[in-house]
Amino acid sequence: MRVVVAMSGGVDSAVAAALMADAGHDVVAVSMQLYDQRPREDGSPAFGSCCSLDDLHDARRAAGVLGVPHYIMNFERQFDALVVDRFVADYTSGRTPIPCTRCNSDLKFATLLDRATALEAEALATGHYARVGYDEDRRQYVLRRGVDARRDQSYFLFALTQAQLAKARFPVGDLDKADVRDYARRRGLPVADKPDSRDICFVPDGDYAAFIERRDAAARDTGGAVVDLAGNEVGRHAGVHRFTVGQRKGLGLAAPAPLYVVALDAVGRRVTVGPKAALERTELEAGEVSWMAGDPPAEPRRAAAQIRYQHRAAPGTLTPLAGARARFVFDDPQPAIAPGQAAVFYDGDEVIGGGWIA
Repeated sequence: MRVVVAMSGGVDSAVAAALMADAGHDVVAVSMQLYDQRPREDGSPAFGSCCSLDDLHDARRAAGVLGVPHYIMNFERQFDALVVDRFVADYTSGRTPIPCTRCNSDLKFATLLDRATALEAEALATGHYARVGYDEDRRQYVLRRGVDARRDQSYFLFALTQAQLAKARFPVGDLDKADVRDYARRRGLPVADKPDSRDICFVPDGDYAAFIERRDAAARDTGGAVVDLAGNEVGRHAGVHRFTVGQRKGLGLAAPAPLYVVALDAVGRRVTVGPKAALERTELEAGEVSWMAGDPPAEPRRAAAQIRYQHRAAPGTLTPLAGARARFVFDDPQPAIAPGQAAVFYDGDEVIGGGWIA
């Protein structure tokens, strides 16, 4: 079987390619060039350190060790429109985006899958820590958490369709990170000990505000009031895009007890702050909800919801709503439910679906 493997230049995708090749598949390695690699006029990087030219070279070197063809495909236009523009728009509207999910569903498993089909490949493999299988009783594909709970990335893949799951392969999903690195060393892969990237790939030095202001000049003039829960002004800010719900550091406020960002109002240019207890909520509503089975549950059901990547999924009741929406009521209050983040619903380790917190 011919398999296209998306290789980012890291150890996970390199081992995914190795596992598929060692299983006897006809592997074609593909790397995505996502943005212009040239620095800005002042010499500083225009984008982040991930998905750089060095990463593309590392992917090619790994493919060379495996003896498989390697191609670089230009996805700059698609990445800019589907991921970067949405990131900027979310922040300037007072939402906290999660671009990795947009990249995985809208780019890797849509645009790249189309390219894989053009290469006459029957499957697309990536280095995600997740598992896909087929449930004979339900006659549908299922997405499950990866075996390594600390690395599980099923949260980023909730929007995959049945058609995409049918062609998806996650070779490292049954391994933990230590096993992945050991396998890479045994195969002589040059990225075996390469550190993992933890930054958003297109934001240099993690300075979201500066990046957004370069992309959207209007964001530079969106300062306003910082108010307490009663609406009293307690300070000033330089733009709502500089804040996220749950943020404590960098508020520039003197107070007897720690203050946190509780809410953002982009239209009114207001940042509301309060004590940690004010962040707790028992309910959320999500939009643009995708259901792994293709159709929503017929009635409310018990489930667990994960509201950000590092959040431990918490139990509650999931209710499908009209218009691709859903409501989730937690058994216990959860802190910092941030609009713009993904809410992903689980039954044990199986993904039921997910959407964007509204």
